[in-house]
Amino acid sequence: MDITKLKQILSERILVIDGAMGTQIQNRNLTAKDFGGPEYEGCNEYLNLTRPDVIQSIHEDYLEAGADIVETNTFGGTAIVLAEYALQNKVIEINRAGARLARAAADRLSTPDRPRLVAGAMGPTTKTLLVTGGVTFDQLSESFYLQTKGLIEGGADLLLLETAQDTLNLKAAAIGILKALNESGRDLPLMISATIERTGTMLAGQAVEALYTSLEHLPLFSIGLNCATGPEFMTDHIRSLAALATCYVSVYPNAGLPDEEGKYSETPESLSTKLARFADEGWLNMVGGCCGTTPEHIKAIAGMVSGKNPRVLQTNIKPAVSGIEYLPIEEDNRPIVVG
Repeated sequence: MDITKLKQILSERILVIDGAMGTQIQNRNLTAKDFGGPEYEGCNEYLNLTRPDVIQSIHEDYLEAGADIVETNTFGGTAIVLAEYALQNKVIEINRAGARLARAAADRLSTPDRPRLVAGAMGPTTKTLLVTGGVTFDQLSESFYLQTKGLIEGGADLLLLETAQDTLNLKAAAIGILKALNESGRDLPLMISATIERTGTMLAGQAVEALYTSLEHLPLFSIGLNCATGPEFMTDHIRSLAALATCYVSVYPNAGLPDEEGKYSETPESLSTKLARFADEGWLNMVGGCCGTTPEHIKAIAGMVSGKNPRVLQTNIKPAVSGIEYLPIEEDNRPIVVG
């Protein structure tokens, strides 16, 4: 989609992102045969090749429930993750297929007044530079470069780095993504969504203000939060992002916290009711669901945001610097000495 048209739509309404892919795959009761054999069981991304009908039907279920944006089934689509199943040589093929399936679903259910979009989903991988180690900056950059190539070739409209836990990983990913975009001649919007733990920071230690300050030099289309603990614990963080960001803001929380049986606590009604405050306060441009959410959750969220005004982007860049901590540069704390 043309970026100008997308911005026009976002100035008119809050867009709805789809819900959990993994939850829906689990509900299909697939067997090892569906995954291509016991050695691939659990690799949801490989289903793009072995059971494309299942993946496309999940996308269509979310679109029929009211989603404007569907995420590709490529969360673990980097070579770093796929290597755990000896599939690292199929990165471009798997991601291309994932984008094509979402594209087919979006095109089938798009209308002139309700275009549907495909976000190429890129998870944080299973390794982080600051928390786990075991990977280099260049390896991460190359992994996201290859994943992005596949997503572009498959027809993604947006590129979404989600569930981010380490800002250094994000910077490596951004280098790889921008390299792939430059080579393709495309200019797809870059979305970033982080996960804040109950401690109030990402696993690598940054809170949202420091995260945004560390990334605002990038061509960000949106910044937001997903996954984690559910909407209540996101409230202060989303408020802060909405006050800072000169780009769009997204949020798509889990359906609460799972119990000992793995069941999530938020019903469609309770989740949409809690997210209504975020919309009413003018903090949101895009909203959806993460782990544990279903088409029923997305239907309730779509109904909740219908007719609500989207967030207005900030126009003033607030001078600030950040490492682990966020430091605004203001008249009453000058001079700032950086050593």
